[in-house]
Amino acid sequence: MPEPDPYENPQEAIAPTGAGGAMDLAMSEAETLRGTTGKPRSLWSDAWHQLRRNPVFLVSAALIVFLVLIAIWPQILTSADPLRCDLSKSQQGSAPGHPFGYDTQGCDVYTRTVYGARASITVGVCATLGAALLGSLLGGLAGFFGGWWDALLSRIADVFFGIPVVLGGLVFLSVVTSSTVWPVVGFIVLLGWPQLARIARGAVITAKQNDYVQAARALGAGSGRMLLRHVAPNAVAPVIVVATIALGTYIALEATLSFLGVGLRPPTVSWGIDISNAAPQIRNAPHMLLWPAGALSITVLAFIMLGDAVRDALDPKLR
Repeated sequence: MPEPDPYENPQEAIAPTGAGGAMDLAMSEAETLRGTTGKPRSLWSDAWHQLRRNPVFLVSAALIVFLVLIAIWPQILTSADPLRCDLSKSQQGSAPGHPFGYDTQGCDVYTRTVYGARASITVGVCATLGAALLGSLLGGLAGFFGGWWDALLSRIADVFFGIPVVLGGLVFLSVVTSSTVWPVVGFIVLLGWPQLARIARGAVITAKQNDYVQAARALGAGSGRMLLRHVAPNAVAPVIVVATIALGTYIALEATLSFLGVGLRPPTVSWGIDISNAAPQIRNAPHMLLWPAGALSITVLAFIMLGDAVRDALDPKLR
């Protein structure tokens, strides 16, 4: 019988060899990276592909969407007024229509827990956006141009790194009489931008050394074009990861400052304020502390989980 021609079935010709298995695996990985369109995926599309298959991202994103919705429209879950209180019901437990009971002033704990999401998430999101924009701008310019501007920014950042956060909040916010969220947001941005500036600076220094940036410089591209078109898009990923994780930290910081009495103040409804009011009565009425503290913990955990998932998706070395 004539021997079979190996070129009639290439798969059978490759399969018996060890190199063929490795080649098939490499080809399958390349097809995965290229996606269904046949074109190589970018960093962002590849990250989104990874995130959609990550259960940690799906759970944390669902929690955050739910928290944002009740922060914008708390009427979805309750129609009561969080500032309406009845002293005759002070510290009473769960009752029909009031599943979380009442606090010391006779206010509905459930309603205040729902409305407390608005202040905490507003502070966290606004402070993160402010710190990320300011830190990215200053750190990116320092890393790209270097020289005296880089040295000056580094020394200024070192000064802010040396300020204790809680002590700085006690000093800065104790002289503020406003009961809105903006003084707290401003303080967090003031102490939060150096961390993001340092991340942005390092990412820009790494990105501007790549070959495509050097090629653009050799072709006569200006500094502004190189920074906006080539460096910034490839240096923004670490800033996004750190900012996402920092958002949960900023929410916890707002609650800490409000607990100490220098953050948000009544009549603003805040989880930190409710935890501060419930702490002295933890033995007599633990429900007053349980629900706002639980909501705060879940919110912070959701944002930290989201940041970890984004970090894993944007860093190929962690896959």
